[in-house]
Amino acid sequence: MGILNVTPDSFAESPHVQEPDGAAAAAMRMAEEGADLIDVGGESTRPGAEPVSADEELARVMPVLERLRGRLSIPISIDTYKSHVAREAVAAGAAIVNDVSGLRYDPALATVAAETGAALVVMHSRGVSKTMYAEAAYDDLVGEVAAELAASVRSATDAGVPRDRVIVDPGLGFAKRAAHSYGVLAQLPVLAAAVDRPLLVGASRKSFMRNAIGDRPPVERDWGTAAAVAAAVLGGAHIVRVHAVAPMVQVVRVAEEIRKHG
Repeated sequence: MGILNVTPDSFAESPHVQEPDGAAAAAMRMAEEGADLIDVGGESTRPGAEPVSADEELARVMPVLERLRGRLSIPISIDTYKSHVAREAVAAGAAIVNDVSGLRYDPALATVAAETGAALVVMHSRGVSKTMYAEAAYDDLVGEVAAELAASVRSATDAGVPRDRVIVDPGLGFAKRAAHSYGVLAQLPVLAAAVDRPLLVGASRKSFMRNAIGDRPPVERDWGTAAAVAAAVLGGAHIVRVHAVAPMVQVVRVAEEIRKHG
């Protein structure tokens, strides 16, 4: 899954990607490089980020979706937790709704997925962007993450989303200290067995890597990302969400071959 953030405060995007034409070109390039999905986001959800209105989010993503309609041969995911944005984006061609809140912020998002037939990604997180680190306390890391993801899956299915259209994301870096993110990665097989849904893992360029590789800017974390992506695939991830598609395609393919022979 290639990441396409069209936000002025994204932590890892080039400025030209914030413009609709540049963003559409970046999406086409990622598809050529081997991406299977493109995840378009109009609001930064990194820890500490300021929320934006649904109107502002739509103003950022809709011009990109309109430029990609009929041109992109792979599915588009809309990275939003707002039901109104999700409905408009699906109408414009998005096939997947990627909700970082796990349906906690806007439960009506599940209804949108059910009514439109979109697939739904529910991510594990706690609190909101500005306060999530205060919620990073676990007695049983994987058990609690699995239980909270299972609750999100139940919310989706209760709203009418078929279970086989639901994907779960353990939310590396969201309401998790670095040790928690590493712990989730290390125990992905346990988590996968507990939730029994396909896993999406997003480690790309995240700050939890700093305690291993030093205080490098996000664009210099791709080697660390490669290690995390390989670990995710070996641990059973079905989708990995990345910024640098071309090199990570190679990482995924080699890791997948290793997994096959295991």
